Amino acid sequence: MRSLFPLTLRARLFLLIFLSLNFLFLLTSSGRVRTRDELDAELQAESLITQGSTAIPQAASFYFYGKYDLEGKPQPPYGAAHAAVLMPWYVAGRGLAAILPGIHAGSKDVVSDAVVVASSATFSALGGALIFLILARLGISNRASMMAAFMVALATPVFSYSSWLFSEPLTVALLLSTVAVLFTGSGRTSISSPHAILAGLILGIALWVRPTHLIAVPVILAAILIRDGERGLRPVKAIVAIVALFGVAYLIRNQIYFGNFFDFGYPEASDGGKNMNSFDTPFLTGLYGFLLSPGKSIFLFAPPILLAIPGIWKLARLDRGLAVVAGLMPIVYLCFYSSYTQWEGGFCVGPRYLIPAIPLLCLGLGPMLEDSRGWVRWVTPVLFVAGVSVQVITSATSYFEDQANGNYYDMKYNYLMEYSPLVTMSRQLWHYVTASQSAAVGRGFDRWFVFLSKAGVARGTILTVVLIEFIGFLLFTIYLVKTMNAQSSTTANTPAL
Repeated sequence: MRSLFPLTLRARLFLLIFLSLNFLFLLTSSGRVRTRDELDAELQAESLITQGSTAIPQAASFYFYGKYDLEGKPQPPYGAAHAAVLMPWYVAGRGLAAILPGIHAGSKDVVSDAVVVASSATFSALGGALIFLILARLGISNRASMMAAFMVALATPVFSYSSWLFSEPLTVALLLSTVAVLFTGSGRTSISSPHAILAGLILGIALWVRPTHLIAVPVILAAILIRDGERGLRPVKAIVAIVALFGVAYLIRNQIYFGNFFDFGYPEASDGGKNMNSFDTPFLTGLYGFLLSPGKSIFLFAPPILLAIPGIWKLARLDRGLAVVAGLMPIVYLCFYSSYTQWEGGFCVGPRYLIPAIPLLCLGLGPMLEDSRGWVRWVTPVLFVAGVSVQVITSATSYFEDQANGNYYDMKYNYLMEYSPLVTMSRQLWHYVTASQSAAVGRGFDRWFVFLSKAGVARGTILTVVLIEFIGFLLFTIYLVKTMNAQSSTTANTPAL
């Protein structure tokens, strides 16, 4: 192991957790795009590479969601950061589609799609590994930090969203990276200028993924000041200056494209003639939906937060600033989106818009698992199994197939609060498990190898890739277990001072 990974123990564990999760998520990726948000991101990545433009004229043959700019070009309503990050996957997808055997001309596009969608697997895996790194650098044991990392990665929507091309996995990785830079390591005593600059750049990128992530910045700044007092003023000013530059650049982008600094490119009306991007939802309605509804409850779709919430108080003893981020960020996202017209997130699984805040809240798992008492020991596996079960049920088959049949929206595209995916998608899963005939393309089991097989890709090619991903997952998981066992053995054999 030392020859393979000439790194510190913590760095090796971080890398092994990332690789193990990444190969697992690659295996369970859906491999295809469904919604307009996913499609816009992929088409924009294609345009950036092939045309050097953010416009997506390819969308003319699809359902275009966005706005035509002053030159008459269709522009998606988001910043270009997500698409820019997808560019390496797009290039890799085109390359693999061209050289792999058993891929006919009609299936090259779907193979490329599958590779682009796999980017979310990497971002989700990075999010899980960052949970470990943050907690371990706080002084929490490697074992407790690793347990928290796998609970977040597998028992929250971080797992299910690793299958799709939404921007939430990327945002999770960006926000956790910001926290790792500012609140762990050398930053625990004082934040250096390079750390502040790096954090500002990461937050600026998050702003260009979705401008609404600006709401995360005040929370980060408040956490720094609460922890560091006057010593925090200098890094706060640096972060504000850098984020402001990104924000001003975004406003200039709006002016260039649409002739208005505050026109972000969202269509005035969308599904059912509604303005989806206003704040018309009664606050208590959205709040009820996010907390208690069977289709969007954060407690239902991320059970580990029930253990993480009391852990925030223990987290405050290790780092007050980090506890502020973990406790306040979910509240800010919850309050902001509870009045949002499309608070449910469109066609999607669970509380989509709260997903960037869920891993931050789950940082409270670390101290709970470190100082586990009797009730924590038995409730932890229960919450883990419950969370994994929810992710499996809601991602084994297509959520779009389940929601597009009228039980998700009414005729005017108003969300139906009684929608219960654990019931309807369990029924859908059972239907395909017991079906005697294979489902049509786009239906049935929602995994890339099933989809590509139906699209005509040779089974030998698919099986080879599946074996590579499975062996990668198995290999790095074994290395991870051996590394943890070796550390435990070394610790047990070291005499106390």
